[in-house]
Amino acid sequence: MKDITLTREDIVRLCERIEGAQTRAYAIPKLTDEYPAMTMDDGYAVQTALRQRFIAQGHKLVGWKAGLTSKAKMKQMGVEVPSIGFLTDKMAVPENSTISVSELVHPRVECEIAFVTSQDLEGPNCTAEQVLAATDYVLPAIEIIDSRFQKFSFDLQSVIADNGSSARFVGGGRPRYAADLDLRTLGVVMEKNGEIVEMGAGAAVMNNPAEAVAMLVNILHQLGETLPKGSFVMSGGITAAIAVAPGDYISARFQELGSVSVSFTA
Repeated sequence: MKDITLTREDIVRLCERIEGAQTRAYAIPKLTDEYPAMTMDDGYAVQTALRQRFIAQGHKLVGWKAGLTSKAKMKQMGVEVPSIGFLTDKMAVPENSTISVSELVHPRVECEIAFVTSQDLEGPNCTAEQVLAATDYVLPAIEIIDSRFQKFSFDLQSVIADNGSSARFVGGGRPRYAADLDLRTLGVVMEKNGEIVEMGAGAAVMNNPAEAVAMLVNILHQLGETLPKGSFVMSGGITAAIAVAPGDYISARFQELGSVSVSFTA
């Protein structure tokens, strides 16, 4: 990361602002309102400080997520470049769990293909082929994202600092070897309270979800990080994200991978 405009004090201040919004579920103005010159590298500097703070508090880093990797999500969010965020054990919830929306600000759900790695991966030139060779298995997942910004108004720099809107994630279904599947044509249907609300296929994510994981590994390299074996990696939303409210039941049915579901309460 080279394009840093924030001072160390600014980074700590914004990290504390994001942490408060995430842990106590309240909305804040987008960070560029106060720091209009803020860059994507600044956003990652704040995200890194947040990750270090959570780990110091006892969170365990279990993996990473690629965000804004589909044209649907880029259009929905008004951005042009994918991003990444970290995942900890405190964000993981079991399949068929019930999540309280009072712990979230703007909860939305999206269905993704998750990768579990069996080998270390590192940039700067990681390829989809290397990702697939280093993948133990893939499984279906639902990510619960939650932008902490007022009026759901933000930009890429703020989203990156907010850890890519990460909140919770649910894995389920049937783990499968990636080599046994065509991830590009693998279809998914998202149902909300029994009604189909979104449909898509893996190719919506950078033409192949493995490309999104390779992109993530290469961004990690820019952050001075690698992707260790045993990582759980969310490859990005296949469809646009769907807002949820108390009483909603979400099920994502994946071709070849089974289904995964989650409920919401007040």
